[in-house]
Amino acid sequence: MKKFALGIDIGGSGIKGAIVDLKTGEFATDRLRIPTPQPATPQAVADVVKEIVDSFAAQLDDGPIGITVPAIVTHGVTRSAANIDPAWVDAPAEQIFESLLGRDITLVNDADAAGVAEVRYGAAKKHPGLVIVTTLGTGIGTALIYDGVLIPNAELGHIEIGGVDAESVAAASVREREQLSYEEWATRLDPFYQRLEFLTSPDLFVVGGGVSKNSDKFLPLLHLKTEIIPAQLRNAAGIVGAAYLSAQRRAHPDALKDTIPGVPATKKAAKKASKA
Repeated sequence: MKKFALGIDIGGSGIKGAIVDLKTGEFATDRLRIPTPQPATPQAVADVVKEIVDSFAAQLDDGPIGITVPAIVTHGVTRSAANIDPAWVDAPAEQIFESLLGRDITLVNDADAAGVAEVRYGAAKKHPGLVIVTTLGTGIGTALIYDGVLIPNAELGHIEIGGVDAESVAAASVREREQLSYEEWATRLDPFYQRLEFLTSPDLFVVGGGVSKNSDKFLPLLHLKTEIIPAQLRNAAGIVGAAYLSAQRRAHPDALKDTIPGVPATKKAAKKASKA
């Protein structure tokens, strides 16, 4: 696997990138941030991503590139759009980036990238079993990692609590907008995490997002059986996770094909089954 990779994190207000040392999970360069264009269409965002890639060209050489997007991503296609233009829905986003950049990239959901980073380098490093990483921000992002393996696109921030979408009442942005105290906010977070705990029986919760720096003000107020701890990488997690996943894909290009039913690589298994 390559020693360095470029991670780019697309957000509603800014697009950030840095080259990551894959051994340590730390930035190997200064982070570059460019405001997200408005409207944030796939092509407009791709133009900014190209600017970031070009700025790191000398250091990156032919190294892998990982890009996060606030959307469900299946086989390079974005199926939703959070705080970006609706044109992303069902857009062949990975292909758009690759056509403009002239090179392969790995496109991943932003919460998934952050979750992988925390398990590989951060608060949940080497933790066995099911780890759920939640990102409390504009919405509630979730990532499920079981024994180090990502289960992608787990949109558990949208489970219903009391008949309403959890992130509509419990996201960090709601606390700020409604000027809730941490004690008041905890009464909204508690049923969300309790429901997640009941549905998934995780071995560890990790809480990320900018508000995690104040985790001592609200995590002790939650009533859970599962250990819950603050994230370590915080706002760097998306970049770090994207870089790591891109390097993994470069090193193991057929890994997904070997595990997802119905794709070409599973024909080997099908032949074995037919001979049995």
